[in-house]
Amino acid sequence: MQRVVVIGGGILGLAVAHELTGRGADVTVLEKESHWARHQTGHNSNVVHAGLYYKPGSHKARMSVAGNRSIIAFAEEHGVPAQVCGKLVVATDAAERGPLRTLAERAQANGVPARLIGPAEAREYEPNVSCVEALRVESTGIIDFPAVCEALARVSAKAGAELRTGTRATAIRPTPGEGVEVVTESATGTEVVRGDVLVNCGGLHADRVAELAGLRPRARIVPFRGEYYELKPDRRDLVRGLIYPVPDPSLPFLGVHLTRMLDGSVHAGPNAVLALRREGYRWRDVSVRDLVDVARFPGAWRLARRYAYPVGFDEVRRSLSRRRFARSLARLVPAIGVDDIVAHGSGVRAQALLPDGSLVDDFLIERAPGQIHVLNAPSPAATSALEIARHIADETLPR
Repeated sequence: MQRVVVIGGGILGLAVAHELTGRGADVTVLEKESHWARHQTGHNSNVVHAGLYYKPGSHKARMSVAGNRSIIAFAEEHGVPAQVCGKLVVATDAAERGPLRTLAERAQANGVPARLIGPAEAREYEPNVSCVEALRVESTGIIDFPAVCEALARVSAKAGAELRTGTRATAIRPTPGEGVEVVTESATGTEVVRGDVLVNCGGLHADRVAELAGLRPRARIVPFRGEYYELKPDRRDLVRGLIYPVPDPSLPFLGVHLTRMLDGSVHAGPNAVLALRREGYRWRDVSVRDLVDVARFPGAWRLARRYAYPVGFDEVRRSLSRRRFARSLARLVPAIGVDDIVAHGSGVRAQALLPDGSLVDDFLIERAPGQIHVLNAPSPAATSALEIARHIADETLPR
């Protein structure tokens, strides 16, 4: 029986455990936090993406389209709340019509059910929206991703996986025969966990886990914080579903958008600013080590030269000003004002960056003997988690 050690208890690590135990592997999952899904998985907009944004043929495109179906099916099978509600991507002026139509062509190339509609039909879906044209995407949904993780953990444990929370990997040693030894620390002390294969799903710390295992990953994680607001309860009727802007194709972020959640609340965001700590959910969350890592990485300076002004500068100003944030939302729904929104937490995106300053656009997986390292798996990784897990399992333990 193949022994597999998975580092990371977000949705991807648990999906890998679920897939591998289903194939008969002996799986141990190591999660440093006391609960599953404490970081990226538990701090996102809970949107099941359709797959329209991504380059045709890329891992993101293929796995997002397939993942859209598989994650909803998993939710239905295991009683996890989910809803396929569709969304609108709206062009708010004539200049955005061209990019919107390019997005529609990409959706068609990726096999995503989407169609261009005019302002009158857009208002049938969202009576308060402002647009000159919109793209209606039928397969977008909303889900409770932390509840998905609980279900994955439950099913995996029932199939025999050993799931350890509060357990940090402190050293990784390759062993003869291409196996690995993972030294761990927990409340019960230090222990060595042995396996034939290591799968690194460390998210915000994936590059550091790879280094522990002896690799020199070609990409580094640079954390970006995304801040959310929420419409006040008496203003939730301004949004029926999901409303997105036309994204900037040069950036991996989709722009500030509006999402009606499963409980009826409406979340707004996220923006994107450099986080001062890998798990830094507030401006005052600062890590000297994390900042030094960013400062020492040439790619970070090249990225800054490319995007610091005006993009980065504008994002910081919006982060510090509720009025500016509300103004961004008012482009989509003019009735939203500064008094209609309240702060609602934030998330941190683990964005992989190359030494030349370019953002890694696709999922990135690096391999070594007995090791698989997922070094870039931001959105739509949660949507695609079951598909990424199947891809990893096919390499680790073919059917």
